[in-house]
Amino acid sequence: MGRKTEKRHDGDGHNKDTKERYPTIEYSHNYRLRSQVRIADLQGLVLYLLADGPAPQWVAVKHSSSIRQVVVLMVPGLELGMFTGDISLALDQPSGSEPNENGKKQSGSSFSAHHGIRRKPLVMSPDDYYPRTLKRERLPDPLKPLSDIFPHVWPVVGTGEYRGKDSAKQFYRLVSPMQTMLVSPLPQRREEKWKSKERRGPTQQKTEHWENKRTPIIKYIVSLEEQRENNIVPHPAWFITPEAKEAAQQRRRAAGQMIEDGWVDSAVSCLEDGEVPEKDIESGSLTAGRQIIAIDCEMCLAAQREMVLTRISLVDWDGKTILDELVKPDLPIEDYVTQFSGITEEMLKNVTTSLSDIQQKLLTILTPRTILVGHSLESDLNALKFTHPFLVDTSIAYPHPNYPTNKHSLKWLCQKFLKGREIQQGSKGHDSIEDALACLDLVKEKCERGPAFGTAATNTEPIFKRLARSVRNQSADNLRAGALVDWGFPKRGYGGSAQIAIGCRNDEEVVAGIESAVKGQAVGESGATEQVNFVWGRLRELEILRGWWDETKSDDVEEMRQEALKRLGRPITFEEDEVDEVTEVSSSELAKAVASTVDNIAKVYDSLPRGTAFIVYSGSGDPREIRRLSTMQRQHHKEMRTKDWDDRTVKWTDTETQALSDAILTARQGISFVKVK
Repeated sequence: MGRKTEKRHDGDGHNKDTKERYPTIEYSHNYRLRSQVRIADLQGLVLYLLADGPAPQWVAVKHSSSIRQVVVLMVPGLELGMFTGDISLALDQPSGSEPNENGKKQSGSSFSAHHGIRRKPLVMSPDDYYPRTLKRERLPDPLKPLSDIFPHVWPVVGTGEYRGKDSAKQFYRLVSPMQTMLVSPLPQRREEKWKSKERRGPTQQKTEHWENKRTPIIKYIVSLEEQRENNIVPHPAWFITPEAKEAAQQRRRAAGQMIEDGWVDSAVSCLEDGEVPEKDIESGSLTAGRQIIAIDCEMCLAAQREMVLTRISLVDWDGKTILDELVKPDLPIEDYVTQFSGITEEMLKNVTTSLSDIQQKLLTILTPRTILVGHSLESDLNALKFTHPFLVDTSIAYPHPNYPTNKHSLKWLCQKFLKGREIQQGSKGHDSIEDALACLDLVKEKCERGPAFGTAATNTEPIFKRLARSVRNQSADNLRAGALVDWGFPKRGYGGSAQIAIGCRNDEEVVAGIESAVKGQAVGESGATEQVNFVWGRLRELEILRGWWDETKSDDVEEMRQEALKRLGRPITFEEDEVDEVTEVSSSELAKAVASTVDNIAKVYDSLPRGTAFIVYSGSGDPREIRRLSTMQRQHHKEMRTKDWDDRTVKWTDTETQALSDAILTARQGISFVKVK
């Protein structure tokens, strides 16, 4: 059955009862969307159709149990502007060559390439969450076949990581749209959902699925960049050249953090002083031959709202208390904040130990081979007026999704990752020994389980694993299976957890691979053909033509990219940064590439069995400005340790930070199409 016929007569040839039971995914004009549809919502639709996900709220799904297969096709390079006329897709007219009725030039995609007849393009506001009906007469020729398949084009937004809230958000990373689709959150069991409603705080971390990766503590030492991000005063050992050391001293002098201001640096002349010879490290040692000391301090509020040290506690790797002393501040205390510090006026009445006394004790306790462990160490070290180069901070090792603007509390981390452990209870304030031990145990857990533990990866899994736990046809012995069809060698990446992974060298092979998978003709790891319920594929030639290829490439995959560039008649580039210099494609070249891509989408649709849900999404927009700015930022961070500001080749300021945020915000915008064949 042809695509046009199916659109006009969906279910044609069936009686009325059959049509009423036929599955559909539809948008209703009566729906009131509260926000833009996300790529995560597309994944949620897949999980609802094939696994244990909740019903979507942005579309109506009828007779979902009749949908046996879902095919998701990612097509980077497609943009909403192609549908609205903002991006020209004229096959034989130069872009912007035709004047409109107001005498201004208009995009070549808004008039007929053959007859010069104006057509009315789709109109969509950037702030409009709603889809637009695909009307054939309003589309440029290369896109017209999509109107024979899909009823609507949806504006879709990708995931970006940001700092700040609301209007103050600053984006610093665009999450891969491939990852957003193929990595799913771990589902909660029904009893866990009820427990999370009944108790305060986070649900305990599930670890039964986790594959431990024992990692020495030195891998978690806070970098110079992270120290600056978290307002930790860096130790002089971090700076190598005289110029860098002088610049750091100038910053400290301006901030009142010099020796004359009461600050002390631990006795470490250079970072190499902390290294331990391999022969002195026991095999498999998590401490890597270092002395590990956990610290926690309690502070009270003095004049001018300054937090002053009133108690310090140190414990070693074995949990033994090394130091636990009350401290008499030099400034009069205005508020003991006992409910948090646990300190009272009576406790400090006869205390004579000063901050200077504590600093001298730290100089004898902390050696170049000491790693200091704590939570939000900037608070403790600022109160101590002390610097040390080797730090492990649990607020960084267990990052908040909006780190560094937001951080998890130590209490929350203990509940989440230490089997529901409760600290800081009651009204008598915190116990610094208890908190130091909690930090130590969190670090031990991190060392035992690996760098990804306690991050977003702890709460996610590949979508193929989640689908593989779902039964097919109500049979516990017949679980769902998935396939990944992509350029290169998909088994190296997300396809590693798929039952079938098909590597391709061009879009034509991707189309053939998807057809093979949906028809049960693809060969799995067992060597036999397998039936699959979920297929994810990607068309890349449009992305390559536009110079959007922006991933780290192995030599063999890079060879495929060069072959594609040659096949598409584009200049061949070899270095990642050179991709930015590729000449923009002409309107005619882009139109031909889009027409070829749309033809491949149609071929995939034609190959699908009836009743298959088909989702096409573009992923992200143009990533090249993000790539350019990210390269600048990396160079800035590279030079930060060794060069003074005036000598750096890259000057990264708030202007560049905002430019990166704006580029990410723009690149998050994409489109999607949804249909049940």
